[in-house]
Amino acid sequence: MAGKKPFGNPVPVSDLATEILDPVLRKRAGISIGLVQSWEEIAGPRLARHSRPEKIQWPRRLNEDDPFEPALLIIACEGMAALHLQHEAGEVINRVNAFLGFNAIGRIKILQKPVLSAKTRPKPVPRPLSEAEKSKLARTVGKIEDDGLRASLERLGATILGQKRP
Repeated sequence: MAGKKPFGNPVPVSDLATEILDPVLRKRAGISIGLVQSWEEIAGPRLARHSRPEKIQWPRRLNEDDPFEPALLIIACEGMAALHLQHEAGEVINRVNAFLGFNAIGRIKILQKPVLSAKTRPKPVPRPLSEAEKSKLARTVGKIEDDGLRASLERLGATILGQKRP
């Protein structure tokens, strides 16, 4: 048993993905995944629907003795939300600094571009099933005794079959 670790509790995939993505985001964009995930709480639901933090640009320091200067937060924003964000820039800066725990951000730069989120994307509508597909699906789930489970599996099967081309 030497060298073998005992199996512990399972680790959620989201925790593993965060451990992998966070260093990449920090290096490429100077931003943490925690800031991106908490954006709705920081900016508020109204602004978060139409904006997202893109990058933190830290000013260059020529040597270690240079005084600390706050960074520039670049936020992607669409449409009229850019105007709202501009008016609430001071509040957003204060909330981001409170989230980060120190006065990291001094200014905001707004990039106007489309911001797509999973909430705003329209869900694809599956095609209607043919009679043969409906009968095959009914035969497949027909032996399940629990009515709720059978209905759920029928809906799932109809969605899967509806996404496939005939």
